Formats: sequence, C-alpha cells, structure tokens
Amino acid sequence: MNFSDLNLNAPLLKALDDHGFTTPTTIQQKIFSVIMSGRDVCGIAQTGTGKTFAYLLPCLRQWKYAKDRFPQILIIVPTRELVKQVEEEVKKLSEYMTLVVIGVYGGVNMKPQILEVENGADVIVATPGRLLDLALSGSLKLKNIKKLVIDEVDEMLNLGFRTQLKNIMDMLPPKRQNLVFSATMPEEVEQLINEYFKDPVRVEATPVGTPLENINQVVYRVPNFNTKVNLLEYLLTHDTEMIKVLVFVETKQMADQLFARIEQEFPDQGGVIHSNKSQNHRFNTVNQFQEDNYRFIIATDIIARGIDISEVSHVINFDTPDIPEAYIHRIGRTGRADKNGISITFVTEKEKEYLDQIETLMNYVIPEAELPADLEISDVLTDDELPKVHMKEIQLKRPKMLERGAAFHEKSAKNKKVNVKIKHSDKMMMKYGKPKTRGQKKGK
Repeated sequence: MNFSDLNLNAPLLKALDDHGFTTPTTIQQKIFSVIMSGRDVCGIAQTGTGKTFAYLLPCLRQWKYAKDRFPQILIIVPTRELVKQVEEEVKKLSEYMTLVVIGVYGGVNMKPQILEVENGADVIVATPGRLLDLALSGSLKLKNIKKLVIDEVDEMLNLGFRTQLKNIMDMLPPKRQNLVFSATMPEEVEQLINEYFKDPVRVEATPVGTPLENINQVVYRVPNFNTKVNLLEYLLTHDTEMIKVLVFVETKQMADQLFARIEQEFPDQGGVIHSNKSQNHRFNTVNQFQEDNYRFIIATDIIARGIDISEVSHVINFDTPDIPEAYIHRIGRTGRADKNGISITFVTEKEKEYLDQIETLMNYVIPEAELPADLEISDVLTDDELPKVHMKEIQLKRPKMLERGAAFHEKSAKNKKVNVKIKHSDKMMMKYGKPKTRGQKKGK
C-alpha cells in the first residue's frame, strides 16, 4: 500500500511526496480509516512506528478552514521536545494548506505564547501545564475543538499530569473525537479512557513488549559502576561504528557524573540532557547530535519518548531500567525507518532482576557478550555499592528505681505548718468558749 491508496487530498499527498514519504507504516495503515469514521480511538504503538503521522494525516484530512481561527485540533504531549517535534511534523504536512499551528510549553515566558494564541491558530500542540495556564487566563479558546489527541499518555500519567488532563478534558466541548496513543496500557490509562472516551476502538500496531526485529540486542555483565565507565570508554574507543550513540542512565545526578568522567576522554564529542537542564541547552544538545556535531548524548528517559532523532547507531543502557517497558522505549530510538540498530545493556548483579523482567516482557532472552579481555576491571566501589554494615541493636534494660527517702532532711516544725482558713464563728468559740455574734443590725 502507498499513501496514494489512502483517502488523502492533493495538498497532503504533495507534502508527503516532497519529503520522500511513500509507504505508510503498519499503524498508519490500520488507524487511518478508523479515525476518519469519527470513532474514539485508542492506538497502541511503540516508539518509532510512525504514530505521529498516524493521527496527523486523518486529522488534517478532515480539517476545514474557519475564519475565526479558534483551534479545531488539540494535541497534548508530555515534554517540550515532543511539542517542537509534533509542531514541525504538522508544518511539513500542511505546507500546501492555509493552516496555522502553534506549540506551547512551560519553562519559558508565557507572554509571547499568549500573543501567539490570541492571534489565532488551527492546531495547538501543548504540554498539559502550559495549556491549562493559557486556557484559564482566557487567552486560549477551546470551544471549537473537534479533535483531541493525547500522545504518550502512559508517560504523561507517569509524570503526574492526571489532574491537569482531567481538568483540560472537562473544559473541552463534549462533542469531539478523542484519540489517545500509548506504548503500554497500565490500569491508570484504562481508567482515564473509560471515564472520558465513548466506546473507543483499540488499534494495536505491535504487541506491547515485542522486541523490534531490526535491533541487535546484547548484554554485558559487569561488577560495578567504575567498570561500567571503563567499558563505555572502551567501546567508544574501539568500535568505529559507534557514530551516533544514546547512553541512558537512571538519574539526573548520574547523567552529570558520567558525563564529567567521559568528557575527559572524549572532549567536545558529546552532551548531556535531562530535566534540570535549561530549555535552550536541551534543544541545542539535541540539534548538535542531529547535525552529527556530537557523537554521543548521555540522557535520562526524558528523551526516550517522542524525540525523533534519526539514524541513531547505538543505544547503550548504562543503567538497566527498573521498568521493563522503559527498555522497549529506549532501544526504540535506534533501528528506525527500517534501518538496523544495536542495543547494548550493562547489567550488575543488583540489576539482574530488572533484566529478568525485561526478558519476561519480551519473551526473549537477550544474548550475553563476553567482556573484552583487555578491559580494566575496577575494584573501586561507589558509596552506594559498598556493603552495608548492619549493627545488631541491643536493648538495654533500664535499672529498677529504688525507693528512696526524702531528698535532704526533715522539714522544721514551722515549715510543716499548713495554712488553714478558720471561720469567724469558730475563732470566737475558741476565744470566749461560747458563740459570739457581731450583734444584730439596727433597724431603721
């Protein structure tokens, strides 16, 4: 099947042809007619399967020009990088259409975005927080939304955007088409769909957890962090095919720490990216990598989802992810567009259980490679790797309190006196031996 076999109009077909797109992917073929029918859709597709075009093509095919320029298509994504990517994809497909697309995201000044959306737009691509800010300020009108797309919804919920998503959907017109895309279907995603979608059609491109056939996967067993660093340096030094490498680590601190070590051996050959880096730094690092100015990027999972970096030769899991689905998303950054890719995972004894969960999810045993004979095996452990000494807590019995006498000495007689209030009649009795009255009051 070619794109010309789909019910696309001339402007879309011409734009696809200009950019060299001829054959739709599996998810694009399966979902096109379902979205065109107007039904709510739940698309399950892994990273790198072409799902952005899968929802953009039918949405843009059904878009109609309106003079008021209130947005008709709303696309919500989890990260700023994905906003930029989807915005660029809309611009590619709409080159021959009179369509305005605006991307909005947090972390930057909101005033320029307010001016943009007030001037009008047909398609809005946004992160949940900034979208809600603009809508509540009154700058962004959502009354004309006909199609809502939530991309990478599982990742969005992982990042804590559930409340924002629900608030946004409550603000939208009830008569609309809902399209949600996710790589996995945890219970939280199912709950969201059941609450806001109307009998959605589920379209699955590949079963969740299926390893991509064009990615060669391999595992190295390593004893500790410092040996991981040595192995990464060894591979970058000796493997000339490692021309565009994504190195994934678990935390932001680890990313900075590893980059500081690796940059000494490979100065000006790579960058680091995570959520603590400024927006300009993140965009610049990705652009440098795209343009082949950087050989490698060290990153957290923030770019495992949605960032379209072409022709990644290798993905290296410096840390084995503790969530099996995260492994699928990471390795999906290589082997894209029917090209072959390589995935390498470093596994310590502590991470072995994570590897077992990944292999169970994929129903596939990842081949293990021997460590290079001349690799330096470090015996220096980090603080986290040092064995913990567990001291037995000894419960000491408190000594029994002995009964003791007075603290110092007996009080003197005068100090033993207790003030007692005596009535006047009693005083008189004691003094005179008989009751004594004050005398009767004289009558007037």
